[in-house]
Amino acid sequence: MIFRKALEFELIKKDPTEFAYLKKDKKTIEQFEEEELPKYLEKEELSLFLKTAKESGLEHDYLVFLILSYTGIRVGELVALKWKDIDFVNHTISITKTYYNPSYNALNYQLVTPKTRKSRRKIIVDEDVIEALKAHKKVQDEVIEQLGDTYYNHDFIFAKTQRHYGYPIVIKNVRDRMKRLLRISGLNEELTPHSLRHTHTSLLAEARVSLEQIMDRLGHSDDQITKNVYLHVTQEMKKEASQKFSELMRSLD
Repeated sequence: MIFRKALEFELIKKDPTEFAYLKKDKKTIEQFEEEELPKYLEKEELSLFLKTAKESGLEHDYLVFLILSYTGIRVGELVALKWKDIDFVNHTISITKTYYNPSYNALNYQLVTPKTRKSRRKIIVDEDVIEALKAHKKVQDEVIEQLGDTYYNHDFIFAKTQRHYGYPIVIKNVRDRMKRLLRISGLNEELTPHSLRHTHTSLLAEARVSLEQIMDRLGHSDDQITKNVYLHVTQEMKKEASQKFSELMRSLD
């Protein structure tokens, strides 16, 4: 990347790395299985977590974690979402940007383009997600009408309703809210919003969705962690298939 930029600025005439090739060692299934898997929720745990968010969550909590769980989007992509990204007719969410704010200052945020071309994508979502978004929009529209010009109305779905009205919520807020809900529900408090991305991967694999479709939905062309989660889940499914076959044969005795 440095040499390409140097070419662009005409600091050099030839890129010495142009024909360089980094050999990647192919890993065996055994090596994949030995690698530590990221933590994620089983489907029963996810159901409990979302139930807790619905019953004990603070403002935005249920919708935030419903979308993260049902789409597998990154938390930065979630915070950057605007209403124009939602297609209520076709039930899709368009991912075109991500939130950047290393200072955690609500007023100094930036919206940047996704890191790769594959990260720009359109995700089909469930009816439950669409209905929850509609309910949230109705409440937000009432708040905007009440606050008028004091509301920073830049179309953000997840906007602050205290102090800096209308500014997008910060990522740290999502992490803290998740930790609170995990504690209430008695689940692993080490999990993070990104764990819901791995959860989405594991449940899609369990539903027998192909790895290619999962990668497309998550918005990346190559991610080893996602592949490891997928492999782990599908390997367990293969064991289950073997057990079912054995049980069928035993039943004939």
